[in-house]
Amino acid sequence: MDKIIRGVHEFQDTVFGSHKQLFERLSEGQRPDALFITCSDSRIDPSLLTQTSPGEIFVLRNAGNIVPPYGASSGGEAAAVEYAVAALGVHDIIVCGHSQCGAVAGLLDPELVAGLPAVSSWLQHAATTKRIVDDNYAELSAAERMTAAIKENVLVQLDNLRTHPSVASRLSRGELNLHAWVYEFEHGTLFSYCPDERRFVQFGKESVESATAATGAAN
Repeated sequence: MDKIIRGVHEFQDTVFGSHKQLFERLSEGQRPDALFITCSDSRIDPSLLTQTSPGEIFVLRNAGNIVPPYGASSGGEAAAVEYAVAALGVHDIIVCGHSQCGAVAGLLDPELVAGLPAVSSWLQHAATTKRIVDDNYAELSAAERMTAAIKENVLVQLDNLRTHPSVASRLSRGELNLHAWVYEFEHGTLFSYCPDERRFVQFGKESVESATAATGAAN
């Protein structure tokens, strides 16, 4: 806790003052550009990855960046999605998985979470991901299956998002875009799903515009 408390003092003494006008403006309300759904993993920092400031992205985090289908869970995911889409009017939703995801590892090998009943129960919301991997990637090595599962899980969560009424309504009017990302934090590399190519392509300065347009078109 000492490090965390020192950080709070540094924020109050140094950082806040240099951003005072920003926080004063944010006190009047928020209007984020996107809903960013990612894992609770401590190695993932959405604002650092996207270089965004407070107020620019609305963040939803949980183990495995899972979005249960509408009505399938009493957790807060549905409420966060609905608020971001219907109340805040975000134009984009990003589901961002990541390398070395412990939740996905537990999904593929339930023995890893056998002593964690709450985690095991939560991962049932990603059962479709496991079935896809078991049926289509059985011949791969363990490491390759893990990579495939991380990518497939992001796509499954996009399908689940489409079952949420607020999302379905905005998608039908062309007012919302869904994006599937995978972040390899150990390399600082980001991949975005390209529907036209039916694969994840690496983000680069020359490909950001085309990848964004292609992902939006998938809706």
